[in-house]
Amino acid sequence: MRAKTAEDFRLLELLDPAARAAGFEIVRLRLMGGDRQRRLQVMAEGPGGTLGVDNCARLSRALSYVLDAVDPIRGGYLLEVSSPGVDRPLTRLEDFSAFAGLEAKIELQRPIEGQKRFRGQIAGLDGDTVLLKPGPGLVRLPFVDIAEAKLVLTDALLERGARERAARQASSQASPDNPARTLH
Repeated sequence: MRAKTAEDFRLLELLDPAARAAGFEIVRLRLMGGDRQRRLQVMAEGPGGTLGVDNCARLSRALSYVLDAVDPIRGGYLLEVSSPGVDRPLTRLEDFSAFAGLEAKIELQRPIEGQKRFRGQIAGLDGDTVLLKPGPGLVRLPFVDIAEAKLVLTDALLERGARERAARQASSQASPDNPARTLH
């Protein structure tokens, strides 16, 4: 799910090491558009699951260096580096553990009991199986069968994001690089 097409997978394999060396992880990569107006969209996150503007620029430079050296994309394209956003895609198995308790939409590659689309609260993992509560019951979705998954924008998701931002701000204000100040 981090990549969709064979070309996406080749690009991901090429760019993953550069992103990791720069301290980031690629959440999703897509090469979109026709031969004339192609766009390489890279969603990534840094430590703590964030990616600010400065880090987007830093990651963009690191990826551009590799793309320019290897030239894996025929023709012109636009590189777009961004954060996954609050209603982010869930592309890695660990995402379903990290975002347990929040609501998600999941689409499968093949139906389970005649159904391909699910929406419900993420209940965690059981090995390589995603547990989802679409209602009173529990649905087991094999991770390998998930085609697309993303968080649903809800009050609970927004509240969690606000708490995480506040914690990051408090942490950065008290870091050794930016010592906390006490007013007397």
